[in-house]
Amino acid sequence: MSRWRFETRAIHDGQPPDPTTGAVMTPIYQTSTYAQSEPAVHKGYDYSRTANPTRTALETCLASLEEGTYGLAFASGMAAITTIAYLLNPGDRVLAPDDVYGGTYRLLVQILQRYGIASSFVDMTDLTRVESAMAARPRLVLLETPTNPYLKILDIARIAELAHVHDALVVVDNTFASPYFQQPLALGADVVVHSTTKYLGGHSDVVGGAVVTNSKEIHETLKFHQNAAGAIPGPFDCWVVLRGVKTLGVRMDRHAANALAVAQFLRGHRAISRVWYPGLPDHPGHDVARQQMKGFGGMVSCLLKGGGRAARAVAAATRVFILAESLGGVESLLDHPASMTHSSLEGSPLQVDEGLLRLSVGIEHAQDLLDDLAQALDRAS
Repeated sequence: MSRWRFETRAIHDGQPPDPTTGAVMTPIYQTSTYAQSEPAVHKGYDYSRTANPTRTALETCLASLEEGTYGLAFASGMAAITTIAYLLNPGDRVLAPDDVYGGTYRLLVQILQRYGIASSFVDMTDLTRVESAMAARPRLVLLETPTNPYLKILDIARIAELAHVHDALVVVDNTFASPYFQQPLALGADVVVHSTTKYLGGHSDVVGGAVVTNSKEIHETLKFHQNAAGAIPGPFDCWVVLRGVKTLGVRMDRHAANALAVAQFLRGHRAISRVWYPGLPDHPGHDVARQQMKGFGGMVSCLLKGGGRAARAVAAATRVFILAESLGGVESLLDHPASMTHSSLEGSPLQVDEGLLRLSVGIEHAQDLLDDLAQALDRAS
């Protein structure tokens, strides 16, 4: 484990100056294959689906930031979660939160169930319900915390304890918090997964995913499937994420400061009936968040009193906040989950309220963000 602190590791771990040229930035090894001195004798690389030096640098850095031993990079966050699903067999069961990203729900319900892998969804803020759900002996417990889109806070350490009693693996999607604000492996999780598209990349210019673990056995199984199934990022994509990671700490501090200002503003607005942000003292799970997170992140959700009509009107009226899917970039984004990121939940018990808006608060000047929301809410009232 590196002796350096987080911000220093983000810039240096896995990224020494290039030994050939002295280049300070990790090179983009834009190659598919590597010369071998004789069959099966090479310098650690033979084919870039299996491994690539730029990808190795990213995987090493991300493992360090998550206080993990092994890192793997993928072509998207969903590719990472799908590869984790290869740890399961027909007849196994997944336990997941009742507030989960629509793409994850789609994978669990519409795809994995076809292969004999069932899923259950429970309110994981209630540890009694989690413990009861363990009676079904899930093989894998998949957490998001904060959840997407209602920003529920799940107690990683307690849920991991309950899961491990029943020999279940605990996987935490740490995308919303980022490793800067939360490190699930240190709290008892077995695997951490990220959409590197989001805060790790940080600039809305790349799609990627990652998995980090301390288990050699899990790593070797996932690495085999990473190579066999081939859902890998290209070297340029790895380089873009690696560049983004260097500024993760300073960006997350600004995201969180702006998000708190936005949450406080929305909570006092006449058009808003409810605001979700873990940094608000009355947010359910705030005390747990304070224990397991260094900061509260850049995501805010709110419910419009006027329901879906009002939510859509606000979404159409903002000028700084851009109506778009995804999150975690330097620019502020606004999402209508019911019709966008969580549309796959329509008709399910997990369906999202039509009046909900999810805000990915960027690093612009806070007052500009508040002014933009004020004018949009006034026009939509």
